[in-house]
Amino acid sequence: MTNEKIRVAFIYKRNYVFLTGNHFDNTTYYFFMNALQRNKELDVTYFPSDNKFDASQLKDKFDIILLPNNNTDGTPDELTGIRNLKTPVISRTGDPHYAKKYNQFQFHEKYKIDYYFNLQPTSYFYQFYPKHFKFKQILFGLEPSLYQHVKPFKDRIKNRILNSGNVGRPTLKSKIANMILHRKTSAWHFYKLRTKCNYLPYVDHTGMKGNKYINEDYPSYLSQYRASIAAGTYFPVIKYFEIPAAGCLTFMEVTKKNDAARLGYQDNKTAVFINVDNYKDRFEEFLNDPDNEKWENIANAGKKYTLEEVNNDRGVDELVRLMKQLLG
Repeated sequence: MTNEKIRVAFIYKRNYVFLTGNHFDNTTYYFFMNALQRNKELDVTYFPSDNKFDASQLKDKFDIILLPNNNTDGTPDELTGIRNLKTPVISRTGDPHYAKKYNQFQFHEKYKIDYYFNLQPTSYFYQFYPKHFKFKQILFGLEPSLYQHVKPFKDRIKNRILNSGNVGRPTLKSKIANMILHRKTSAWHFYKLRTKCNYLPYVDHTGMKGNKYINEDYPSYLSQYRASIAAGTYFPVIKYFEIPAAGCLTFMEVTKKNDAARLGYQDNKTAVFINVDNYKDRFEEFLNDPDNEKWENIANAGKKYTLEEVNNDRGVDELVRLMKQLLG
């Protein structure tokens, strides 16, 4: 590699909802459309397309081809001529557990993908993908500029804990239906602890109404509360970054199963670790003494760590390292 910028061709479907900037979840948008352009080692050219894209036009003009995902919702159905190119192809993955359902394995050869990345742990990726597929865990999705003007910790709600996002429905009918029909795809499966938290009288929860969150300004909504819950049964989700970035005391589910320790947070220093055995005790420790300065210290340290270490620019840096690895 020389000191010249890496020339990247980013090919995507122009109607891919996560790259429009108008979706309730803009984590993908900020990473691909903003953070990539901020990196001084990259020269990114965007190729919005419809169902078919002629990749042969890229020959000898680019060093890397980048795809938003290995599926036809984000990447054109046909990338004609791509198999004739020697240019390495890197693709973000969708949720690994849906790979079989949407037959995403077919795109490995069809798109000539050399490497995959996403924020899920490597161990989780290989539960669903063949071992010869190459994957790198890259932590991304947090845009620091969105968290610069949040409410001070002392001015927030202190006698309640916020629980946001998808949870399993508490009705017996829902539980039975999910056990039989959607055993491995329901919120009961992916967010067991988050769902359990909703049964506690001091936990506030808001989900979605239709395709939108009730509170669309998520950073401002988070900063109404001193404490909030980040929980994922099998892997960490973007809330693990969003909640501490908003200055909340983050009750973070960290277990061997979800491999969340890899994120780099420390118990009682940058977050408060919880699991199915101790979550009530840890919540009540906070609620019984919410003005203890240690909670604000943990929240501030968590915010600092997140904004400095777990953000889109750091994610792009990791992606650049992967590109350099492929280019030799």
